[in-house]
Amino acid sequence: MTMMTIVQAINQALESEMEKDERIILLGEDIGKNGGVFRVTDRLFEKFGERRVVDTPIAESAIIGAAVGMAARGLRPIAEIQFMGFVFEAMDQLVAQAARLRFRSGGTQTAPMVIRVPYGGGIRAPELHSDSLESVFAHSPGLKIVMPSSPYDAKGLLIAAMRDPDPVLFLEPMKLYRAFQEEVPEEEYTVEIGKANKLREGEDLTIITWGPPVYTVKAVAEKWWTEKGVSIEIIDLRTVAPLDIETIIASVEKTEHVIIVHEAVKTGGIGAEIAAVISEKALYSLAAPILRVAGYDTPYPTAMVEEEWLPNEKRINAAITAVLEE
Repeated sequence: MTMMTIVQAINQALESEMEKDERIILLGEDIGKNGGVFRVTDRLFEKFGERRVVDTPIAESAIIGAAVGMAARGLRPIAEIQFMGFVFEAMDQLVAQAARLRFRSGGTQTAPMVIRVPYGGGIRAPELHSDSLESVFAHSPGLKIVMPSSPYDAKGLLIAAMRDPDPVLFLEPMKLYRAFQEEVPEEEYTVEIGKANKLREGEDLTIITWGPPVYTVKAVAEKWWTEKGVSIEIIDLRTVAPLDIETIIASVEKTEHVIIVHEAVKTGGIGAEIAAVISEKALYSLAAPILRVAGYDTPYPTAMVEEEWLPNEKRINAAITAVLEE
């Protein structure tokens, strides 16, 4: 075991898989000698050379379009988009090409590729740099969407994504990149895509979340337990497409109270989909309405007010109080 940040865990996952599989090629803006805008690909250019770590022009549609072609012809491209808001430039290549290739070809072709994208707020970056757009892509069948919140999960999920036969959108939380370290195995391992992680057992309430809000939720849950004896179960989804419906429903049937916490704007978010699934499969288990704590329905705000815009302890506490008083 070695103490690692999320950046270090992702870097090690890329390096170990590139050593094993010569089909893996990295491509993106400034990922070569510069090591990427967040230095996630640091040292890989020196080790694997310019034919496997490719600096591209500033053209997101070209990056993803080239990756789709490489994947269809037998390579394993890992494309990097510098910030989530820039991915709009590559929507056609992602949604109309990569996501549909298996279905369109009747299973005769696939696009085994990973699209790495830093996302989320909390680092005082401008709006297009701080978007959380997972629900936009969750509406496109054919894409898996992975969103780790810890170094251990980041390494295991990325290796699983690189070995997946279909396109995986791998969203990396910028706020957590270097926020902390944890012990991560040096050897290779995978974390199953589509399997949630129950971070805390509870009896009174379930909170479903993913990405940076995981740590705000953990702090809130600990206070409710120590100060009021309220036992809160926490589920870190880790993957939002496909959803781990089995884990969600089992928890709802146990606690009968549910709150969903995510950074993306509330309307049309993954939280709405989860609420719908719970209504379909476990409506009569609920003792209170499902509440969502999410970003407000505006473009990402200026740095001065982003802490109020993001799900914070005050807003989560208010939701817990409301649900438990029903």
